Amino acid sequence: MSYTIKGKTGDWEVVIGLEIHAQIISQSKLFSGAATAFGAGPNTQVSLVDAAMPGMLPVINEECVRQAVKTGLGLKAKINLHSVFERKNYFYADLPQGYQISQFAEPVVGEGKVVLDMADGNVREIGIERLHMEQDAGKSMHDQDPKRTFVDLNRSGVALMEIVSKPDLRSPEEAGLYLRKVRSIMRYLGTCDGNMDEGSMRVDVNVSVRPIGETELRTRTEIKNLNSVRFVMQAIKHEAERQVQAYDDGEEIIQQTLLYDSQKDETRPMRSKEFAHDYRYFPDPDLLPLVLTQDEVEAIRGALPELPDDKKQRFIDDFGLSAYDAGVLVAERETAVYFERAADGNDAKIAANWVTGNLFGALNKAGKSIAESPVSADAMNELLGLIADGTISGRIAKDVFEAMFETGKAAKDIVTEQGLEQITDSGEIEAAVDRVIAANPDQVADFQGGNEKAIGWFVGQIMKATGGKANPKLVNELLRAKLKG
Repeated sequence: MSYTIKGKTGDWEVVIGLEIHAQIISQSKLFSGAATAFGAGPNTQVSLVDAAMPGMLPVINEECVRQAVKTGLGLKAKINLHSVFERKNYFYADLPQGYQISQFAEPVVGEGKVVLDMADGNVREIGIERLHMEQDAGKSMHDQDPKRTFVDLNRSGVALMEIVSKPDLRSPEEAGLYLRKVRSIMRYLGTCDGNMDEGSMRVDVNVSVRPIGETELRTRTEIKNLNSVRFVMQAIKHEAERQVQAYDDGEEIIQQTLLYDSQKDETRPMRSKEFAHDYRYFPDPDLLPLVLTQDEVEAIRGALPELPDDKKQRFIDDFGLSAYDAGVLVAERETAVYFERAADGNDAKIAANWVTGNLFGALNKAGKSIAESPVSADAMNELLGLIADGTISGRIAKDVFEAMFETGKAAKDIVTEQGLEQITDSGEIEAAVDRVIAANPDQVADFQGGNEKAIGWFVGQIMKATGGKANPKLVNELLRAKLKG
């Protein structure tokens, strides 16, 4: 997906690397038994370990390790059987210990890859550098009091996976596709819910630019804590253009950490960008190295669900769907489950059209997710069955669907209540055909003079006369027979 920035000194490209901070789905925190539920009152889910009380020792949460390994396998990454937790030392008001327990030199997951489906039908492979586990910090709340900052430690110690990409992304659009794909994989796996608005997935973006054709990487800046895919894309675009402008003006780019203001669409400096040695990493003396066995890893691999790429290929092979339709249907696990249930026993291509067309359109208009759909997958399955067996026509089905969406009623009940069954009585349809032909001699002459397209006008008139309930196939057959006389 080509993205070129026109500068005064020539054309530039952007080089992007993303660090995704994904909150692990688990009942308790990484090193304590405190709860992790979202939305609890401030400081109500804080153990003595999370608050860094003297003498408190961390104890690893086995489920968090399993979830990290599962995510690594979903990212086609190398699982390191030996990994080490280290202390990352820095001061912040919402970091009670004065350090963060993280992984640096030896992470639990090594290199992997994510495949992106591009708009032009091609695929792009984006490298994963590593996935490591770490504990989250607390949350500073600056809007509770005009003079003071409050600290909520509910998030302190919550398990995070930091997924670091290689600098392989080359446009804001690619970054958006990558984020959605990684989020989709984690949701399929059940390892992170990816709800960016709740803070359970946050993104840091590393951006640099270079003249097209240059291969060396230039100085990068890091934009911290972006909480929506749209803001990530906007921030990249703004920062890349800012850097090109700076180079064009003869300025140097300073390696620094930035914040993105979505209201003003601008980045502003937060602090100079740290290097690894600034954090004084060293192995945490309270935690032994994390040692896994290959058998444990294989047991997790064996329990993996079908992931988006595999499901997409199955939809293409088994259902005959296009790569585009299959990609849309598998992007979210709930959509894929809905489609398979709706398509069961029906024509899969027709089911795909109804899900991605009629259903998506109605949900977007109503501002609902597929999980909130008033028309369940089973209800959609029944509606498609009524079309397939000739009970209703495709046109009438659209009206039935609208009624289903508004009322939550079953398709059969709406069809029965409103008398919408398709007319398949050839005698009744023949009478309507005869009436329309007799009333329109000019159009008859037009058709008989060689204008084949006129047949569509006749079909429309007959469907109108029968309230859209006549069987279109039968209408066509009778019309042609009578018009050709």
